[in-house]
Amino acid sequence: MKTKSGVWFVYDGDCPICKQAAKALKIKQHFGELHTLDARGAKSDPLIEEITRRAYDLDEGMVIYLDGQFYHGKHALKFMAKYGDSKNVFMTVFKGFFWLDSLSNLVYPWFRGSRNLLLKRKGSARIDNLELKKEPIFKSIFGKSWDELAPVMKKHYANRPYTQDQSTVTGKVDVVCKAPLLWLSPILKLLGQIPIANEANVPVLVHFQSDKNTKSFEFNRTFNFSQKKPYKFRSRMHQISEDKIIEIMRFGIGWKARCSWDGEKVILSHEGFALQLFGHLIPLPLTLVMGSVYAEERPVDDFSFDMLTHITHPWWGKVYEYKGRFEVLS
Repeated sequence: MKTKSGVWFVYDGDCPICKQAAKALKIKQHFGELHTLDARGAKSDPLIEEITRRAYDLDEGMVIYLDGQFYHGKHALKFMAKYGDSKNVFMTVFKGFFWLDSLSNLVYPWFRGSRNLLLKRKGSARIDNLELKKEPIFKSIFGKSWDELAPVMKKHYANRPYTQDQSTVTGKVDVVCKAPLLWLSPILKLLGQIPIANEANVPVLVHFQSDKNTKSFEFNRTFNFSQKKPYKFRSRMHQISEDKIIEIMRFGIGWKARCSWDGEKVILSHEGFALQLFGHLIPLPLTLVMGSVYAEERPVDDFSFDMLTHITHPWWGKVYEYKGRFEVLS
């Protein structure tokens, strides 16, 4: 791309906050002229094409371009706070939020969440400059290992982000729970956690549902125990870094895990617990109470896989396990 002169502010024209920022922003004169570019109406612009080539997601944040440098998301807002002129109330307040790194780190997730909520309520489609809908969510999580996955694993992880994709697996599991986790049954049930029981050959149905507004997707599991009502265990998975995910359950409590493929099986290794609050993940010291979680999925054939999950307590050893075979239906 040929270098453009001045400062370029690339924003989402459907976002009220972004539009207000574009109108209010005044850059100090020595940076040159300020240009604004609505990403929705200029997808073929060379600057937009370069932003896409550099993998900056315009649905996750605005971009400021200056002298060959790109500032995306939080960094674009910090640039505005640092180099913008305080000519109006909007920019004065803006500078107060994003001048300090510590404050901007705290505020930015809330700012981004508010923007996404406004666009959702307006019914605005995504810009999708990176065309993320074309690839499964887990492709970016597994990275280079994605191409090595067994066919059944690719079917299992086929849901794409920002769609209404659905998939279903069914199987039977053996559930084993021991003290002291067994004693926590009422609390775990209230928190919407794993089913606490001891029973073999429990039929399980799992629906995976993508979210058309986010990169996450939902797990809806139903355990059909013989002597009690079906237990519904719901959670939502988010990617938090290249190979790390967090599975969020009721009240925002989540389990963090690292995903990998060792050539024979998918492994989810324990990375701790956290509370999701206003876009932030606050570490929770639950490993000492609950133990460490481990999960694996091993392909059997092109349509089925064996699944194992267990929890190991640092003092009491293995306190929980469920394992069984599942078939991918769709």
